[in-house]
Amino acid sequence: MIHTRLTDLFGIRLPVLGGGMMWLSDAHYVAALARAGALGFITPRSYESLDTLHEALRTCRHASEGHPFGLNITQSRRSEENRMIPAWIDMALEEGVRSFETVGPASRALFERMQNGGGRVIHKCAFIAHALKAQDEGADAVALVGGEAGGHPGTNELPTFVLGALALESQRLHIPLAIGGGIGSGRQIAAALALGADAVVMGTRLLVCEEIWAHEDYKRHLLAQPAEASILALTRTGNPWRVLDNATVQRTRELEAQGATSYPEFGALATGRLGRDNAYLRGDWNTGLLSMGPAIGFAHHIEPVQAVLRRLMAETSMRVADVHARELPLSTLHPA
Repeated sequence: MIHTRLTDLFGIRLPVLGGGMMWLSDAHYVAALARAGALGFITPRSYESLDTLHEALRTCRHASEGHPFGLNITQSRRSEENRMIPAWIDMALEEGVRSFETVGPASRALFERMQNGGGRVIHKCAFIAHALKAQDEGADAVALVGGEAGGHPGTNELPTFVLGALALESQRLHIPLAIGGGIGSGRQIAAALALGADAVVMGTRLLVCEEIWAHEDYKRHLLAQPAEASILALTRTGNPWRVLDNATVQRTRELEAQGATSYPEFGALATGRLGRDNAYLRGDWNTGLLSMGPAIGFAHHIEPVQAVLRRLMAETSMRVADVHARELPLSTLHPA
């Protein structure tokens, strides 16, 4: 157990957040994170109806065995796709959810809808200015993701630890901070805590866990990938996507070379359902844009969430103890 402002805020034992992953952050996986002492977020956009989401929330509540779990609220750029957000929030609150991860424009009205029901909100973004805006709008915590983050990291190309250090250096951010992007080892968790962060956000490192429902062939392919297999796709759209390098990525690059600059111009290639229906369901890792960051280089086995987190936290504690053991006296660091 490691106490930080963020673990105290959400009532969790480990300073680890499993960021919401489209299609994959289901009740089974999120509950496994909860039982292990971390915090995961179910993704409502992965469900076809309110009824199926409601069933997932109930399943997760029972499977979490009393430990906190959360809901991801990702706001679309298309306003008509956000009409279900109030219903998602109300349903989650009714099912006992008190932890929310938001993505998109920081909004006091949105935050207060969750907070008035007893919820706590961590707003995820890629720019320090956006984190400060979220703080001003009343978010309880913020998560800053660097350019290494799998999925849609935003347009800020700063790496995770530079971004986190700059945010803390500014001394304007006063609420708890999590940092994410490329994190998959205990050494990095220890470094994040030493930096002054209150937690880390992890996604890619957990893609090969047993509780992730994706096809075994897909997971085995990921285990064979180096960190360099994570690349950016659709960069000319203004909404880049960090994914596994595969045949679909190469096809999108051909279309970009021909002048494509918007998602509709890529057709089915740019839809998440293509990856869901082929890679996740059938194991065809060459079809679809498949969110993945360089932290895949730290994954070597298909194993339970709890085993991964237990090992990561043991390494974190060991690295922290090692730093303390090697601490040098000031006279050595600053000779007369």
